Amino acid sequence: MNRFAQIFLLLSVVSTSILWSQNPLPKGLTQSEKISLGSVSFTQNRVTDPPTEPVRAMAEWEEVEYLVITWESNFQNILRQIVAAAVNECKVIITTQNQSSVSNYLSSAGIDLSQVIFMNENWDSIWIRDYAGNTVYSNDVGERAITDWIYNRPRPNDDVMPSAHASLLDLPIYITNTGTNDLVNTGGNFMSDGLGTAFASDLILDENAAGNPYGVSAKTEAEIDGIMNAYMGIDRYIKMPTLPYDVIHHIDMHMKLLDEETLLVSQYPPGVADGPQIEANISEVVANYPSVFGTPYKVEWIPAPPSSSGQYPDTGGYYRTFTNAVFINKTVLVPTYRPEVDGPALERWQELLPGYNIVGIDVDNSEENLISLLGAIHCITHTIGVDEPLWIVHQPIDQAAQGAMVSVDARIEHSSGIQEAMVYWREGSGSFNAVPMTAIGNDLWSADLQMPNTVSQVDYYIQATANSGKTLVRPLVAPDGFWTINVGNLSIEDFSSRRFISDAVPNPTNGAVEFRLNQIHETIQVIIYNVLGQELYHGEIPQGHGNYRLELNPEWQGVLWVQFEGSFGRVHRQILKL
Repeated sequence: MNRFAQIFLLLSVVSTSILWSQNPLPKGLTQSEKISLGSVSFTQNRVTDPPTEPVRAMAEWEEVEYLVITWESNFQNILRQIVAAAVNECKVIITTQNQSSVSNYLSSAGIDLSQVIFMNENWDSIWIRDYAGNTVYSNDVGERAITDWIYNRPRPNDDVMPSAHASLLDLPIYITNTGTNDLVNTGGNFMSDGLGTAFASDLILDENAAGNPYGVSAKTEAEIDGIMNAYMGIDRYIKMPTLPYDVIHHIDMHMKLLDEETLLVSQYPPGVADGPQIEANISEVVANYPSVFGTPYKVEWIPAPPSSSGQYPDTGGYYRTFTNAVFINKTVLVPTYRPEVDGPALERWQELLPGYNIVGIDVDNSEENLISLLGAIHCITHTIGVDEPLWIVHQPIDQAAQGAMVSVDARIEHSSGIQEAMVYWREGSGSFNAVPMTAIGNDLWSADLQMPNTVSQVDYYIQATANSGKTLVRPLVAPDGFWTINVGNLSIEDFSSRRFISDAVPNPTNGAVEFRLNQIHETIQVIIYNVLGQELYHGEIPQGHGNYRLELNPEWQGVLWVQFEGSFGRVHRQILKL
């Protein structure tokens, strides 16, 4: 860097610091930052090799040990509410250079500081979701570590925050900083299902393409995918076109993963703002990418609120959203705006996540108008997962026939091994009954539930205990929240699909399976997926009538999903391969 550039950069940093002392930095680039981009070095000599063992990026709804925030006094009321809710669920790490003032402010609000850790570090902005590190686990549930990308803002103090968190907690850190691994990315544009699938917008491609302003090496999509796989364990990276009115292009402003197969998506009135592009993106995802269970994603919609005068982003309104929320164990913090739109939105969240503590926090008021800076609650928070997680993966059963025997299957892991697993179930509103689950190999557990002979509802949840003594339930809020099976209330489509295509026999199996195909006189596409959504087999049946025998590769193990596709639509059948 020549002397003129150094002077220019120094002046830019000084001017930014002065600006920050008066007005908080927005989520996007300031004009001075845009000018300085070419003079700032984004790659530094902090690179690390990727993990030597396979890693798994945690899902946002997994168990959390720490919530991390940066204390900006202009938003102290918002931050106070976040801390007040979070200390009941986990420890809170607050970055501030004025610990005494922040501590007194929180104490005066009646907040117990025993769960608060203060970290005295330099920082540039409040948008910690974008620059803090992401939790990964080796071999699914092993060593906890932090991964760090290059932050796409010329804010050097923010960019090294993951290293500060790793040092504070004595955690390994993996940094994609230099060489061919110099990846620019931000946390608001990353969403993981905890099973190797992640979502992003095409921003990740644009910011790492040839001619990027960050000075990082040009990368193809395949090269980006390779970095994400090596450092994050992402083997299916789903990218969607950016939205025309969301200038930040982060998916957390319009979408949220609620679990492994459910997408919560912002909904606009027909033809308004980003509504058409969002609908097109989600339709593309549902049509081409099954969930990790091999079934189509469930899409739940939540209206995006306009301004009080009815303005949306395409007519000058802020980019208001209810999806920019954060899970903190049994609590979900949701941005709010004004009562007439907040009430239905919070009810929608509660409907989708029964048993969770849904907390609304105002981000749209004259005193602390956070949304005007293009971000909300998810944007100013980040989480670090627990050490030695107890991991439970299960696809909820929505429907069953009267009198049917239903198999409840789950993948359950802990570094110490699993001592026992139970399914707790009830019909109606009585007490829950316990049914032991049986270990069937490869971290898979199963139990059979006998459905009642009447039209009713069966509630259930799963509980597992590790050899270490740790116990966890799924859903995380059970028994206050649970899954529900609608018994005898099968849809016409489900009845039809089972008339055409039977369940697999035998199941579980250590070899081949057979299906009974009835009166299907057309070519049927047959696809097999594993629990990670990876395609293992693709074939076709010329005439779908009679018994169909499907040979299973001896190397395939665990839960498999067989998808049959024809004019009747898509039908999925689950197989447990021993």
